[in-house]
Amino acid sequence: MQRDPVLVSALADARDLPDGPARLLALERLAERADSSGDLRSALDARFALIEAYLLHGERWRLVEPVRRCRAAADYRPELLSEDEAPLLLRLQRYAVEALLGTPRVGLDQTRSLLDDLAHRIGADGPEAPTVAELRCRIADHLGDEPTARHWYQRWAGTVGTPSGGCPGCAPARRAELLAGWGEWRAALDELREPTGDAESCTDQPERALVAGLLPELRVGEAERAAAAHVRAYRRHRRERAAFPHLAAHLRFCALGGHLDRGLSILAEQLPRLDRPTDDLAAMEFAAAGALVCAVAVEAGLGLRTVPRPAYGGRPATDLDVATVGALLLAMVNELAGSFDARNGTGHHSGRMAAWLAERPLAAAVPLPADDEPADDGSGDDGSADEGSGDVGADDASPGGAERDSDDERELVTLTVDLITAALDRRGDRYVVEEGERVVGLWDGVVIQFRRAGERGEVLHARAMATRRLPATRRSEAYAFCNAWNHDRLLPKAYAHDLGGELVLAGDVATDLTHGVAPAQLTVLVDAAITTGVAYAEAVAALP
Repeated sequence: MQRDPVLVSALADARDLPDGPARLLALERLAERADSSGDLRSALDARFALIEAYLLHGERWRLVEPVRRCRAAADYRPELLSEDEAPLLLRLQRYAVEALLGTPRVGLDQTRSLLDDLAHRIGADGPEAPTVAELRCRIADHLGDEPTARHWYQRWAGTVGTPSGGCPGCAPARRAELLAGWGEWRAALDELREPTGDAESCTDQPERALVAGLLPELRVGEAERAAAAHVRAYRRHRRERAAFPHLAAHLRFCALGGHLDRGLSILAEQLPRLDRPTDDLAAMEFAAAGALVCAVAVEAGLGLRTVPRPAYGGRPATDLDVATVGALLLAMVNELAGSFDARNGTGHHSGRMAAWLAERPLAAAVPLPADDEPADDGSGDDGSADEGSGDVGADDASPGGAERDSDDERELVTLTVDLITAALDRRGDRYVVEEGERVVGLWDGVVIQFRRAGERGEVLHARAMATRRLPATRRSEAYAFCNAWNHDRLLPKAYAHDLGGELVLAGDVATDLTHGVAPAQLTVLVDAAITTGVAYAEAVAALP
């Protein structure tokens, strides 16, 4: 197929731009330029890159239009899609449909059209049919149409999904959350306790399932199990950006389980994340759960406690009392619930949030396992917590906790920004965490940037940029240097980036950590990235 070499080169340059608005804007403009010039392949490449960037930035609501345009191009010219891109586009179409659930900024008719198209492509009996059943179930539940949601639930329950239909290992947790929303506590717990081999390969487990069972366990009288599950799951969720939607369940557990000191400490710790939430639904539910904690705390005589609210944008940092924080969160809940209901044409979310806020503690608090010890996940015979540990108060709930022991250093965990900064702290390095969770430092003439890449942030990406730059007139020499480096050395992958008047010589190291990473292993990877990056910068500095 005919390609425009200028567009191909511009797309390569856009991919090399740092993550941020400039990269998004460049990709959007390239897609439009490719459409205008008739270079459909370049347009498709630009939109695939744009979709990846939206996912990386947690802006799933923006997927609908680029996915629709990719689908239209592929229907017009089926040969445009490679063997790998056909299932990829199906998965991205599912992501675009799911965007409706997270924000009122996506049109209901748009989503239904995409979902009907997906159902038509998959067929009623295809291997992806459970994906459509799940989406129809979750959308109906989102709209407050429980009978329709239950109908599709029956067609989804018990099926074996595929990776393009969402993580199979997390499917029981997604089903349990629906059942819990319908008040079927025991059925939700049965769903979670059904053994599945897929969960063993899921990097979100077991914490994803533990948090889905928190409130059902509390409601059926298994408070000790819930307490142990909360401590274990929150130990991980407190720092993971992608875990923000789970924080509402942790806060509700604290409010309904009587752990108000811990609930207020968690709220204070996590409140800054509300300024940049992963989506509007997660923000609404976090705000509602936080407002519930505040309301119950005020009733318990803790209204004079203060919660620090950090500066953000033009807002100054301040300390607010619990009642004021609760009022601010309640205002956010009402605004977001109203936006969802206006888009959906129902009052479902306003009613659902009102029901959350009307709840009160279900029973006396039980002791929580110590936060610096491995928590029982509730799988034992008696499900009891450590009775001698006592409740975990504000100090125990603060970030950090105890130092990792040697076993923890070898335990596989999900890659997080905090793990990266901890590895740098152990080395004694200085760095800054920039917008977009990029960790940047300067080492002997090279700027190195660490970030999480991939759909789920499972790739450790390190980019080294030599401080010495070459004039654009030395482009051929720079390319020859990079080619020689790549021929003779494994890391980093070297390339030259043209800024117009000068060349930046940079190198990348990417490590796929889909199945997790041990802190000790991450330290080795960070050491390697810095060592090879410094060597690369020294070689650039040695050029004539």
